[in-house]
Amino acid sequence: MTARHFLLDTDLTSAEQAGILDVADQLKARRRDPGPADRPLAGRSVALLFEKPSTRTRLSFDVGVAELGGHPIVIDATTSHLGRGETIEDTAAVLSRYVDAIVVRTFAQQRLERLAAAASVPVVNALSDHAHPCQALADLQTIRERRGRLAGLTLTYLGDGNNVAHSLLLAGALAGMRVHVASPPGYEPFEQVVRHANEIGATTGGEALVMHDALEAAAGADVLYTDVWASMGQEDESDSRSLVFQPYRLDEKAVEAARPDVLVMHCLPAHRDLEIAASVLDGPHSVVFDQAENRLHAQKALLSLLLAPPSTGAGTAAGEGTSAGEGTVR
Repeated sequence: MTARHFLLDTDLTSAEQAGILDVADQLKARRRDPGPADRPLAGRSVALLFEKPSTRTRLSFDVGVAELGGHPIVIDATTSHLGRGETIEDTAAVLSRYVDAIVVRTFAQQRLERLAAAASVPVVNALSDHAHPCQALADLQTIRERRGRLAGLTLTYLGDGNNVAHSLLLAGALAGMRVHVASPPGYEPFEQVVRHANEIGATTGGEALVMHDALEAAAGADVLYTDVWASMGQEDESDSRSLVFQPYRLDEKAVEAARPDVLVMHCLPAHRDLEIAASVLDGPHSVVFDQAENRLHAQKALLSLLLAPPSTGAGTAAGEGTSAGEGTVR
């Protein structure tokens, strides 16, 4: 069989996305009292390959694979042959002989595409410069926990149109959400991502909108979201970005412009009193640590879908069917 990969948010259908969130909720509720069905990776191994530093991604996948009954193998690219010049294709071929899935935190999206093309086991995007789809799944789980639904809600993202913004646009569109991104001119999300999100939204009721006025974007929002202004690899731009992004700070003014019950989100790590006010991060609207926890549960549900034996029918637990956002099986 051809391996099923998760490289972009749209590698899931709308039905599969909703099903994964259902399974994530179930796994979360049963975490302290799991049954045999909660260990679908028993006897399996998953390689966790990191080319970028990580705290939440590394821990949530490491713990998650173990809780699913599998054996997580953390590989630091700087101390492996991948960091000494071995090709991505050779690494993929070797790892496919040893493990049942490969989770990768890397730089260019093309590295993931090359790895997936050469691998015979599922490859999961644990972050690339283009997208952060596992984070978006956890974000959707968190919002749905608090609001009971996703469709029709407005999520406003303030800041850099980066990988997190891209995944929120695509995942939000699949869920039927309105995702508004307010960025300084020149720092908007990729136009093709916005266009794709709106194509999906035409079927699901979702919407993708790019704006430049932060308070206008925040007005009436159900969710306010931000991320660091300088991502990994952009540290030398920190000072200049801090000046450009000041009007996009998630602060009390932005919260006051949103709905009274607005949820405040940040994918962490956060620079307190830079892209987000400390009083907002620690305030009554904040769900940032729920987000961090839900990385564990959402990723466990995702791995359960990707590695479920077809003969057991377990894959249908996360939904089958097609939608405008139907993903690829590589």
